[in-house]
Amino acid sequence: MILIADSGSTKCDWKLMDGIREVGAISTMGFNPFFHSESIISATIKAQGMLYKYAEKVDEIYIYSAGCSSPELNKVVENGLRSVFRKAKIHVDHDVLGAALAACQGKEGIACILGTGSNSCYYNGETIYEEIPSLAYILGDEGSGSWYGKQVLRDYLYKEPIPEGLRQELMDQGHDKTSILENIYMQPHANVYLASFMKTISKFKDTEYVNSMIHDGMRAFLERHVCCFKNHKEVPTNFVGSIAYYFQDILKEEAEKLGITIGNVIKKPIDGLVEYHLKHPVQG
Repeated sequence: MILIADSGSTKCDWKLMDGIREVGAISTMGFNPFFHSESIISATIKAQGMLYKYAEKVDEIYIYSAGCSSPELNKVVENGLRSVFRKAKIHVDHDVLGAALAACQGKEGIACILGTGSNSCYYNGETIYEEIPSLAYILGDEGSGSWYGKQVLRDYLYKEPIPEGLRQELMDQGHDKTSILENIYMQPHANVYLASFMKTISKFKDTEYVNSMIHDGMRAFLERHVCCFKNHKEVPTNFVGSIAYYFQDILKEEAEKLGITIGNVIKKPIDGLVEYHLKHPVQG
């Protein structure tokens, strides 16, 4: 059996395959070795009946996870999985590679993530190349859910003009300075907390405030993370992630202004990863 997983900082999607047949699918909390230890990863998997039930039958695992950008960080995820899937051969790699495999399906192009966080790479059909690094939610993540959440909460607390309905909904949800700052500066997973506000923000996407903010974020992402590739006007730029998917009309508008051709836009890369691995088994 083959287990394939795509993990952002918010959620990890798993699919268990027996040949070409899907045995089961499940979602868990996301894994990021910057924020999650081996023990947390192990405990999360053991708590999921389907994953634990088939643990001894899994021969191979392919997981693409946020934060897996070095052998040391990859080892954290691998060790967490190893304690459960003792017989499996485990392949751990960056979620950016997962995005490239899912969105490009073996064809040359630029692959981007726009979800809780943001990132990009160039994919030549076999390997990926990153022109600039991802700096995560404090220094980077332009155009991501955490980036937009940060903008709105800052304006909300500074009492800057935002749609009155948006302000009222944030107040009704009990968000005040104390709770917001505690969640950002004192609790774990501040990036996920910031991105969680996209559900509320999206309700006001037709207002000038939110529409303008989304345009600004998409443009900032494209200029920083796509235009950095010299041939960005010559190859398609593909996206995975909920922000790219739900706001792809604005994404395409801003891309057209920059001469960027948008290729595939996929909400969840897991299905594309299953398709890819069934066609291109990883060797070694």
